[in-house]
This record gives sequence, C-alpha cells and structure tokens, in this order.
Amino acid sequence: QVQLVESGGGLVQAGGSLRLSCAASGRTFSTNTMGWFRQAPGKEREFVAALKLSGRNTYYADSVKGRFTISRDNAKNTVYLQMNSLKPEDTAAYYCAATPSYYTSSAYYTRAAYNYWGQGTQVTVSS
Repeated sequence: QVQLVESGGGLVQAGGSLRLSCAASGRTFSTNTMGWFRQAPGKEREFVAALKLSGRNTYYADSVKGRFTISRDNAKNTVYLQMNSLKPEDTAAYYCAATPSYYTSSAYYTRAAYNYWGQGTQVTVSS
C-alpha cells in the first residue's frame, strides 16, 4: 500500500501562484508514476499532470501547459505541483495519485491507471 497526503491548497487571486505537495509513504519503492487530478463541483475528476519517477517523462493537460509544473524530490518521497498564472477555472479539489504499473503514455492521463489516491486539497482562485 502507498499512502498519499496532499497539502498546499488555499485561496489565491487570479494570476497568483500556489505550490501543492504530495507526500508518499508506505511501499513507495513500488511506485512508477505519480500524478495530479482535480475535480470541480458538479464535474468529473480530470487529469492535470503526471511524472514518471524513473525518468524525466512528464505529462500535462492542455489546459495547464505552460502554467503548471510537476516535479519531485525523491529523498523526501514528495511530488510537487507548481501552479502559476492561476485562473478562476482552476478552482477545484486537487488529488494526488500514484501507480506501480507501466502503461503506454496515453494511459497516464486516465484515472483508471492509478491505484492510490490522496484525500485532496482545495484550491480556490478568486477573480
């Protein structure tokens, strides 16, 4: 089992920045890829970004490319999501996810690829 705990959410004005953190514990050595998803009220949970821990492969949703950056600190078993130029439409609960499995790249954009999920952290962007 892998446990994931997110932090760093909050209220920010449009154009501002936040950095989310996801601390992993448990069988972290088995984790292949970690990602971020978000879910706004009344909407489906959607992919935001993912990072393969064994290399430099990163994946981003088109809506966040150029504004968000996913990164990791292996020594701390932590993955970050740096969010810049935030927009009101970025308002959502943000969830960290992890998977031990290997897939083709396109699979990492889907919820089904991930076995472990955090409880989420709320991000609210005011206009």
